[in-house]
Amino acid sequence: MTAAKRLGIWMDHSNAHLMEFTNGEIETKFLESEFTHDEKSESMGKSENLMHNKEQQQQGAFYKKLEAVIRNYDEVLLFGPTTAKNELANLLKDNHQFEHVKVIVEQGGKMTTNQEHAFVKDYFTKAVYAA
Repeated sequence: MTAAKRLGIWMDHSNAHLMEFTNGEIETKFLESEFTHDEKSESMGKSENLMHNKEQQQQGAFYKKLEAVIRNYDEVLLFGPTTAKNELANLLKDNHQFEHVKVIVEQGGKMTTNQEHAFVKDYFTKAVYAA
């Protein structure tokens, strides 16, 4: 039996810290949304409707990038300070391509890298012993 592929994702609406948990070790990668603060300021100057549409498109593209990564894992822990984790979890739940992925959503605030790693290790270590 092969070990489950596990991924912890700390995220908000503009950044994601992807932490692969393998044999008690964590490898971290970073992903950023294309919708930057500068872009938001520029769009606000034109119209609020334009800014909202652009933000929705960029947010959708950000979630698609995350979906492409998540597709390769068995268990995914989503956590962070905003509702982004719930939005992504709902998209995954509604997409049959992710039926094989166990998605867990936990509340988490702003964290340092070490705190994020500890959060992921703690969750998956407890999950292993609970199984």
